[in-house]
Amino acid sequence: MASAVKQRRAYDPYRNMSYAYDGSAARVLDGGEALRPRPQVRPRQQELSRPKVATRPAGHVSLFAVAGFATVAVMAVLVLMSYVKLSSISRQVVQLDGEMTRLQSEEAILRARYELAYDLGAIETAVTADGSMGKPQAGQMVYVDLTEPDSVVLYQQSGQKSALDSIEEMIGSILSYF
Repeated sequence: MASAVKQRRAYDPYRNMSYAYDGSAARVLDGGEALRPRPQVRPRQQELSRPKVATRPAGHVSLFAVAGFATVAVMAVLVLMSYVKLSSISRQVVQLDGEMTRLQSEEAILRARYELAYDLGAIETAVTADGSMGKPQAGQMVYVDLTEPDSVVLYQQSGQKSALDSIEEMIGSILSYF
């Protein structure tokens, strides 16, 4: 009977666990021998190679594409030249505007000097004193009434033809040949 009953060992929860520590750095196998650490071998590094990709052969350059790129390049150059010309013209406008303001101020000064050069009162007394000029009388003044609308009467001389008559005459002479 004693052989039929298994020998019971005391329960050790850390017996089959991998983290059980028995005081040594090597793990103990079931057979009792210690597992020695193996020297580590570096894994081989696989050399990288580019995959072979089938490329298509170079095609022909389209004449329309070349003409299009040439046209775009010419247009870009023309736009650039127009911007340069616009810049120079605007600079000239600024210069001429400054010159115009200077000339307008000079004109105002010269007009003032011109008006001061003639004394109208002295001229009137000199001319009326010798009798060559007099003040107008009430009968000499004429007023023009501009309230009525304008009208024009065109008189045609009998010897002259109008342009329309001469054109009609030329057309008639051309048609008479046919």
